[in-house]
Amino acid sequence: MERKILVAVDGSVYSINEIHYLARLFEGLDEINFHLIRIIPAGSLPPGSEWVNELDKMSMLSPAARKKFAAATQYMKDIVSQLTRQGVSAERITTSVRVSRVSVADDLVHEARKGMYDALLVGRRGIGKIGEMVMGSVSSSMLEKCFDIPLWVIDGQVNSRKFFVPVDGTLHCLRAVDHLSYILQDNPHAEITLFHSEALMAHKGIDPPDFFHEQWGKEWCDEHIDHPDTIFHAPEQILLENGFPSERISRLEKKIGVDPARDIVKLAMKLDEGTIVIGRRGRNDPKGFMGGVSDRVMRSAEKVAVWLVS
Repeated sequence: MERKILVAVDGSVYSINEIHYLARLFEGLDEINFHLIRIIPAGSLPPGSEWVNELDKMSMLSPAARKKFAAATQYMKDIVSQLTRQGVSAERITTSVRVSRVSVADDLVHEARKGMYDALLVGRRGIGKIGEMVMGSVSSSMLEKCFDIPLWVIDGQVNSRKFFVPVDGTLHCLRAVDHLSYILQDNPHAEITLFHSEALMAHKGIDPPDFFHEQWGKEWCDEHIDHPDTIFHAPEQILLENGFPSERISRLEKKIGVDPARDIVKLAMKLDEGTIVIGRRGRNDPKGFMGGVSDRVMRSAEKVAVWLVS
């Protein structure tokens, strides 16, 4: 089944980290396709210019902006060459350079929705010493805008092909696992650790089975959600049904600690997990365990990729 990833690049080292990450995970896999997009800020275009076509908009750009557009076009050729040298076939890569219509973040989210992409990938600069975000304005804004499409945030150069998945028996958790299982179909490299925190602040409740009926059906839920070991069993079942081998799935449970977000980040780093995959609640949903935890994970995770799935 064909999968499509929208990759936001900007010509910086953070874009190089994105390309390295994609090549490490998906080299040689023919059904993963990437569209690399660069949005050039429009600067001081006149009011109403967001509605004109690209050709007319180009005529409105300043000489400096046109120069930036030409450089971005050449950069796209260079970055495609980097991907192909790392094992991603050119047939799987498309590119576009566009002038911003509203804002870079809004344009990227609009493109991801319009193109029905399976995920939107962005890079970030990292975090400060006290754990606060110092992300670029685009990636920071993405966290506030992109709830309906899985958002992949890459921090630093990530080499590990191991995935760390917090599980808690909620609908949002299983949606994250479902997204992961879909993306990793036929991936010969990935390993998955399912992690449950028994930290004192952790959410203790499990969503009732009927919460899951719409996506998985009552019969499946009766068997796999209404299960004494559902926190681990249901995610494992989703992975297995999507063809992920059981020998590359492991369980980890901790009964110590105070904050599950701290446990997640600390253990992911200790175990050399390259990607944390975590469910989060929607923009207007009450902040439960995974919602609040996903925010804190994003504030403290360094040199790792984080996939946020609502």
